[in-house]
Amino acid sequence: MLRHLRATNFSILSDVELALGPGMNVLTGETGAGKSLIVEAVNLLRGGRASADIPRAGADEAVVEAVVDVPDDLRARVTGVLEAAGLPVEDQIFVRRIIARGGRGRCYVNGALTTAARLGELGALLVDLAGQHQHQGLVDPARHLEILDAFGEARAETAAMGAAWDELRAGGEAVDALGGDDREREARLDYVRFQLEELDAAGLAAGEDVELELERARLASVDQLQRAARGAEQVLYSGDQAARDLVASAAREVERAVKVDPTLEPMARQLVEIETLIDDAADRLRAYADKLEGDPERLAWVDDRLALVRRLARKHGGGLADVIAKAEQLRTELAALAGRDDRLAAARAERDAAERAATAAATALTRRRGKAARELEKQVGAALAELGMTAARLSVAIEPRALGPTGADRVELLLAANKGEEARPLAKIASGGELSRIMLAMKLALRRADEVATYVFDEVDAGIGGATAQVVGAQIRAVADQRQVLCVTHLPQIAAFADHHFHVAKTEVAGRTETHVTKLTGSARKDELARMLGGHATARAKAHAAELLADARRAAAR
Repeated sequence: MLRHLRATNFSILSDVELALGPGMNVLTGETGAGKSLIVEAVNLLRGGRASADIPRAGADEAVVEAVVDVPDDLRARVTGVLEAAGLPVEDQIFVRRIIARGGRGRCYVNGALTTAARLGELGALLVDLAGQHQHQGLVDPARHLEILDAFGEARAETAAMGAAWDELRAGGEAVDALGGDDREREARLDYVRFQLEELDAAGLAAGEDVELELERARLASVDQLQRAARGAEQVLYSGDQAARDLVASAAREVERAVKVDPTLEPMARQLVEIETLIDDAADRLRAYADKLEGDPERLAWVDDRLALVRRLARKHGGGLADVIAKAEQLRTELAALAGRDDRLAAARAERDAAERAATAAATALTRRRGKAARELEKQVGAALAELGMTAARLSVAIEPRALGPTGADRVELLLAANKGEEARPLAKIASGGELSRIMLAMKLALRRADEVATYVFDEVDAGIGGATAQVVGAQIRAVADQRQVLCVTHLPQIAAFADHHFHVAKTEVAGRTETHVTKLTGSARKDELARMLGGHATARAKAHAAELLADARRAAAR
């Protein structure tokens, strides 16, 4: 429920505040006083498009603010929208919209900055705006299915249909992924099998290429390695002036000196250790040189093996590790291709089961819609008769269509405005007054199912008067029994039904035009109704106004 509304520097609304109440709130006043501006301010709070020239002359920006109480039956959905948008969740909704000159602006919800699109998602739950020029949802056939489902309270059935359709779509995608031309699959299977057989036959091992390169280098340099090993052995041990002899001589000299100076004992031991290390190194070099011998066959095998590794690496890209990874990839693909028939059969079975479930869900939804359509025709017909359109007949056309996420129905609302006429699409109805009354009758029928906190009716009384106007007032009052209503009207018969009556007036202050809003009670309200009846609050007009108020109270009590 729209609890509080404030507009600052909003055209001629320099600073206007409204404390709205539950039930039916009415705005009255002379043409041009600013009533439509108040409605436009409300529209901005529900994500509507901002006009670039809306800020008041001399002001850089206009500001619209509102406090909204969320009805209990909408709280879960409103909370979901807030959480999805990353906005704070509060007991009340605080909305603030700033429109800078030139059209740019900012939107805030519960103090957090957001976008106009996000505000629109939230506003669709908070406020429904209906007026002479806001019938797009009613005349748009794309919305009629949604309208019928809302009236029929088919949320469980539509949710089941959506879930069944998702399963069917996923099943179809799984079948498509496993489908394709059988000849192409067989060709791919042969190719993968051939590639894998070649790699498996190679028997490649991780790191093998490095080991082969080292072995090849050793086999190709046997003579060089032998010369190096024997030459080193001679320098260390068997050659003239070998290191072993020189170290042994040094050790003997130090051993003799130890007898004089015991502190040389550690160096004597170190020289003995060096002799031992030289002996060990010489022995190992000698053994290495003796074992080295040329092996042309092994060298040829290593060359062939390296050539195979390099060829496979070039063929499959990268190095040896990439070739081994490719083999695993091909092995996985081969298993997938080989088991494709079994998986395809299983996928088709799952898709067929999903299709049966979706068809069953669509059938249940069609039955629900048929029942709701008959009841909607009945309720709207009764409301239209009360509104003076006794010959009018609303028809809900339900036609079959291809199965989809919303079922297998196409829904369109049709109207025969006069007796003997064929029912036609609402979009082809020429009279704005007729459309206004149809829209009001629809709102009356949908008031329990429509998920919105506040209805705004902007001059839906166009083209009516007299007794019909009183019926319209009673109809709007009936809507207000379920949801808060904000109604702009020029008809006293409608204003008389209000729970809260606001008068909008335009005055001149310091040479500038400003709009003021006053809440009317008691005699002031009676005077306003009298003015609306005859232009002046004469005694006769006041008496008539009192009669209208009494009639409205009696009608509301029934």
